[in-house]
Amino acid sequence: MVAHTDPSMMSAASEDAPLSLWQQIKEDWIAHGRDWTKPGFRAVAVHRFGVWRMGIEPKLLRAPFSILYRAMFRHVRNVYGIELPYTVQLGRRVIIEHQGAIVIHGQTVIGDDSVIRQGVTMGNRYLDRPTEAPRLGKRVNVGAGAKILGAVTLGDDANVGANAVVLKDVPAGKTAVGIPARIID
Repeated sequence: MVAHTDPSMMSAASEDAPLSLWQQIKEDWIAHGRDWTKPGFRAVAVHRFGVWRMGIEPKLLRAPFSILYRAMFRHVRNVYGIELPYTVQLGRRVIIEHQGAIVIHGQTVIGDDSVIRQGVTMGNRYLDRPTEAPRLGKRVNVGAGAKILGAVTLGDDANVGANAVVLKDVPAGKTAVGIPARIID
C-alpha cells in the first residue's frame, strides 16, 4: 500500500490530540492531493462537518447546521455516489480514491490512512442484526468493488482485493481475495 502521509500534516498537532474541524479538513485535503474538487475529499469534508455539528448545543442552534448537512450529504450521495453518514467512525487522512457506488454502513469504523475505492460496500450481513458493521484498522487498502459484510475486523495494514467478498476477519498485514475472500499471504 502506498503511504499518503505528508509530514507537514503532523506538525500542527500530535496523532492523539483532537483536531478542529478546519484542521481535519486541511489534513484530508492534503491527503487527497490538495485537490478540493475530488468527490472523495468532498464526501469526507461533509462527513467531518456532520460530526462537528452534532457538538452544537442546544439543538435549536444546531438545527440550521443539520439542515445544511442533510442537503450536502444528499448531494454527495446522489451526485457522486458516495454514502458516508456522519455516524461512521472515520479515522484521520482516510482517502476515498474514486467516486461511484460506495456505500458505508453508519456503524462502520475506518482507521487512519485507509484507502477506499469505487464500488465498495461496507455493511451488515444479516437482516436480523442490522447494527453489525465492519471495523477496519489503520492503513487498510480496499480494492475496487470489494464487499465487506458483517461484524468483521480487518487488522492494520490489511489489503482487500478488487471484487473480494469479505465475510471473515482479515489479520493485520494480510491480503484477502476472492468470493468468498480467502487469505493469500
